[in-house]
Amino acid sequence: MREALTGVLLPVIVVAGLGALLASRMPIDQDTVSRITLYLLSPALVGDTVLHTPIQMTEALRLSAAYVLVLVVSLAVGWICGIGARSTSTRSLSISVGLWNAGNMGLPIALFAFGQAGFERATILFLVSFIGMYAVGPAVLTLGRDGITVAGTIRAVMRLPVLWVAAAALVVRALDAPVPRGVDRGISLMAQATLPMILLALGLQLGAGGWVRPTARVWAATAGRLVIGPIAAWGLGWLIGLRGESLSVVVLSAAMPTAVNAILIAREYEGDTELVASAVVTTTLLSIPTLVVLLALL
Repeated sequence: MREALTGVLLPVIVVAGLGALLASRMPIDQDTVSRITLYLLSPALVGDTVLHTPIQMTEALRLSAAYVLVLVVSLAVGWICGIGARSTSTRSLSISVGLWNAGNMGLPIALFAFGQAGFERATILFLVSFIGMYAVGPAVLTLGRDGITVAGTIRAVMRLPVLWVAAAALVVRALDAPVPRGVDRGISLMAQATLPMILLALGLQLGAGGWVRPTARVWAATAGRLVIGPIAAWGLGWLIGLRGESLSVVVLSAAMPTAVNAILIAREYEGDTELVASAVVTTTLLSIPTLVVLLALL
């Protein structure tokens, strides 16, 4: 398991580190990088995942329900961590706990721990979490802020192409409609570029702002993400009928660190980007020992 974690974390450190080095040496337009990832690459990853992932509907619905319940609890925990802080920080702490890295960490670790069956369940969770991330993250950061109404928040969420691409891909899959080979390959190419670009965005943020210095609130959010998250997943997953490997995959997913994508969302919707980046780095580093303990228990 140590080798598995090293194999997963070392590429993350290398890519993010190169981004930090580049940003420390020359000015980089981070808004452009974020928007390319948010509006082009991330939708491609979702579309590619929907079109090519084997999904059993009953299992997918239970896993999706578990994700939604843990998401609500995690967002509330993050909000509590920000009580007394300015609104932007409170909202940013909420998404720092509520949005976790079910993709470039969750998927390979699930494969190493539970084999192909666990990987397929983790892929369903990744897909649901990816869509939920881009629906819930902007809503948390914008709803009720500076006079923004519910309608304004819905418009902000609905302008993200991730949701439209996911819906279109689901329709194509339900109808078993053929996708032209060239289009399918183009989508896959962009999908493969998504995770490296997300990690580069993290490195660019760190390189431009200097190394993170976690505050007490970030430490609290870290505990919420790495400790309360998996505990809530175990209890809620059990309540909705998940057992065995499915429950273990949900718990493992909920123990992942803050999603790097949260930085993109915070930047796009005027959240506290530095605070979110601090949470990403802190939870990622501390997730190494917590995941080792959790995997031993599972």
